[in-house]
Amino acid sequence: MPVPAPNLYPDFNVIRLSHVCLNVTDLEVSRKFYTETLGMQITDEDATHIYLRALEERGHHCVILQKSDQPGTVEVLGFKTFDEPDLDRAEAYFAAKGRPTQWVERPFQGRTLLTCDPMGIPLEFYHHMDRLPPIHQQYALYRGVKPLRIDHFNCFSPDVDASVAFYSDFGFRVTEYTEDAQSGRLWAAWMHRKGGVHDMAFTSGIGPRLHHVAFWVPTPLNIIDLLDLMATTGYVANIERGPGRHGISNAFFLYILDPDGHRIEIYCSDYQTVDPDLEPIKWDLTDPQRQTLWGAAAPESWFKNGSPFVGVETRAPQITASPIIAP
Repeated sequence: MPVPAPNLYPDFNVIRLSHVCLNVTDLEVSRKFYTETLGMQITDEDATHIYLRALEERGHHCVILQKSDQPGTVEVLGFKTFDEPDLDRAEAYFAAKGRPTQWVERPFQGRTLLTCDPMGIPLEFYHHMDRLPPIHQQYALYRGVKPLRIDHFNCFSPDVDASVAFYSDFGFRVTEYTEDAQSGRLWAAWMHRKGGVHDMAFTSGIGPRLHHVAFWVPTPLNIIDLLDLMATTGYVANIERGPGRHGISNAFFLYILDPDGHRIEIYCSDYQTVDPDLEPIKWDLTDPQRQTLWGAAAPESWFKNGSPFVGVETRAPQITASPIIAP
């Protein structure tokens, strides 16, 4: 089944992914991990929430840690629109698609539209977020892996074809995809708005669940430094996969787990995709260099474990094809 043609003139304009709200068990434990190991900066905190940003970001937050009795789950994925009128156009668009819409109050954000995609992934859209002074040249603040910005989400979907069709319709463009040759259906796809390889990706699996959230770092050496740090500060068991280089995206990567099991990718060295006529790259599911150009194959946990969305039922994938899994 071919990927949909991109909609270059969508009903409303999403410019990029923005933030994620992760539910955690212990804010102090998570605080230590996200600030000392990852190196993110706290922008606000109280008894139930910690707001964090990466070092290049001017928006108030890209991660919200929320103390919850459902740790290991995800509240919402956030996206920024080009302007305020885009929010009203988005409300009309999602309502016309039969999706629920609701205006919600969010700290440090302006008007925020809450909805969900057909799989049930909770999505929120806003235009205004409080802006903070730049800190990207305050090198004394750089800690851990030195994350510069949030880069992308990857979600398990039980029907990747349907997910790709839905996001394509409001302007996301496919850069690379994996097709199951036997069924002709999509097993995974990478889609963007901001001109990188992806803001949002979908992988076939029990879903919807968040597979991972990724952060961009300056160089592969930052990832090596993080591995040394985690190996000597009690987090060696939290290293799940990598380092290595993906075939898809060509990026240097590492996957780690936070204290509640949320998967985080540390990511750099992908490529620019701004041309509107860029043709997506097709990969066969059995190509051993698809997921790992070089490095160890992904472990079974990488294909099975993910963070559920609060209140959203999961279901089995529609295709049973499987990629190469490490023994």
